[in-house]
Amino acid sequence: MKIKFVLGMFLFASFLSFAQIKHGLRDEQGRHIIPRGFVVNTNDHKGEVFFNSDDYARMVRMGANSQVIRLELGKLSSFPGGKLELKYLRKLDSLVALGKNHDIKTVFKMTVYGVDKFIWEEFWQNKKNEYSTYIDAWKVIWNRYADDPAVLGYDVVNEPRKLTMDISYENLTNKYLIPLYQKIIDESQKINVDKMILFQSIFMNKGEKIDNNQYSEITAPINRKNIIFAPHIYQNDIDFIKRNMDRFDKESDMLKAPILIGEWGFPTFATTDTLIDGKLGQLKYRELYIRTAEVFDRMGVGSIKAWFLGNRTMQHFLSGGPSTWSIFSDSTDAGTVERKYITDVISRPFPQTIAGDIDSFLFNHATRTLGLKIKPDNSKGASKIFIGANRHYPDGFSILIDDDIVMYYNPLKNVGLEIYKCSKDVNPSNFIWDPQSQKLIVLKWPNNRINLNIKIVPGLRNFD
Repeated sequence: MKIKFVLGMFLFASFLSFAQIKHGLRDEQGRHIIPRGFVVNTNDHKGEVFFNSDDYARMVRMGANSQVIRLELGKLSSFPGGKLELKYLRKLDSLVALGKNHDIKTVFKMTVYGVDKFIWEEFWQNKKNEYSTYIDAWKVIWNRYADDPAVLGYDVVNEPRKLTMDISYENLTNKYLIPLYQKIIDESQKINVDKMILFQSIFMNKGEKIDNNQYSEITAPINRKNIIFAPHIYQNDIDFIKRNMDRFDKESDMLKAPILIGEWGFPTFATTDTLIDGKLGQLKYRELYIRTAEVFDRMGVGSIKAWFLGNRTMQHFLSGGPSTWSIFSDSTDAGTVERKYITDVISRPFPQTIAGDIDSFLFNHATRTLGLKIKPDNSKGASKIFIGANRHYPDGFSILIDDDIVMYYNPLKNVGLEIYKCSKDVNPSNFIWDPQSQKLIVLKWPNNRINLNIKIVPGLRNFD
């Protein structure tokens, strides 16, 4: 089925008038979607990166229903040093297909890597028609995937910069960035008006952070449809996480665009894998990631974690020493050895697809409890809740719906969901546990219920 994402609050206000969550997206059936997944690189500093079906199965079992594939401008454009490479396009095809085969939707994101040089100051002045050259690179992608429902949309300019320009961030945004976004959106929608366009704000120069946030504020609207605000948050000060997200929330209201966090998670230092406690220790990272995840969940925003990648190389730009965004610690390209102190937080349970409206949800890491409030609508189809039982509930889990429905899964028996208590308006066969994808699939919610309170809790409760 072709998926058309629309704005959770702004285009479906009549359906969400009761809801607290406004940032979730909608598929073509009107189901409430929370996108979550990983940035997928096509290369690292040591060369090409390759993925196979097993890697995507691992993504699914970590809760992914979305991927963001990083594009290299040098392999798609005629910028100096760049050249359109058909082999590269075939590689992109394979990544989209791998995602599609595992129920993972794709967003493409353009980076400026792979050209001889990319000078932002010259780009903004557009004296050599750089905008058209840039858009021509995007047209290759837009035309190739125009009719592919597995591709949701395009994150059109990754971390735009100011650098040495003598201009304020606000003026750079209003005079150059927003008009460029409008031009890109208009050109993209000539090819397929239904694809979503993701956009970011200016990445501020080093030392020019506000509230420890290096992304400048957007203060003027873009005035286009089918847009998603995709800010990055690499916050390492726990006291600023909510403040940063509140600012993004305010921008979202002004822009009339829901938020999908395009990248998140402060990079890991080389010493962190061996240091349990201390300033850069694993306990600090776990606390930081948990706090960030809680803010995301309370807002109902989707989020994309950088990177689904092994640790073949390290970056050298932070004062704490060599660092990486890779979530695996082994030195292979795809990686298999998880940094569990962050991956367990990334892979927390959440409602992926709900037939109806999500009022609120939150995973409590201390109690391993997912709380979810929804307004069901069975006319919209099936629902999916990622539980991640192998990771979070090795002792089994129980499903509690309102006060009259209790189901549980015992991993020792391996017979699927068992029923402890079930009301007359419920058909237990509508609730399916899929151990491969680690998801609870609900074919139909209980009839005649305006709202449902759902909890996923650890263990097999002693209901007697």
